[in-house]
Amino acid sequence: MAWVNDNKIVEWVRGGYELSTDRDRLDIEKIHHFLSEQSDWARGQSRDTLMRSIAHSLALGLYYQGQQIGFARIVTDFARLAYVMDIFIDEAFRGRGLGTWLSAVVRSHPDLVNVSKWMLTTRDAQPVYQRAGWNLVTHPESIMEITRANPAAHCTIPLAETRLTVKPFITKDGPQ
Repeated sequence: MAWVNDNKIVEWVRGGYELSTDRDRLDIEKIHHFLSEQSDWARGQSRDTLMRSIAHSLALGLYYQGQQIGFARIVTDFARLAYVMDIFIDEAFRGRGLGTWLSAVVRSHPDLVNVSKWMLTTRDAQPVYQRAGWNLVTHPESIMEITRANPAAHCTIPLAETRLTVKPFITKDGPQ
């Protein structure tokens, strides 16, 4: 099966900066270094976790003169929900409106223009994203989460009575 995000490369250009979905251009070492050592949200993340997350999302690199200076991922079903994650801009390039530009133009990706709900989370960059048209959540009381910092509460349903069966995924080319 060919996935929507694997059969085309989408690129946006502005003022010498280029944003691209071409996975072959990604500087994995730079992305891993930033996320695992400099970010608050993915500190300590393994390279394997990064590679899995890129493989299962729409990854975007931001470039200037051939060097990667930023990154973002979009986790999406290409129909109803797109969640923008792991956005970063190299410190030397901050303050130029690149984070705002990136968070605005991704919504123009040809496979995502009809997505009805876009989300992202940030602790301290709300003004950056608001300049790109993002809004604060209208009803934050309706959003729920389970995270390492906010782990699952006691489950009241009897999970021990649930049976788990794993079957191979079969395609015309054979089992996956």
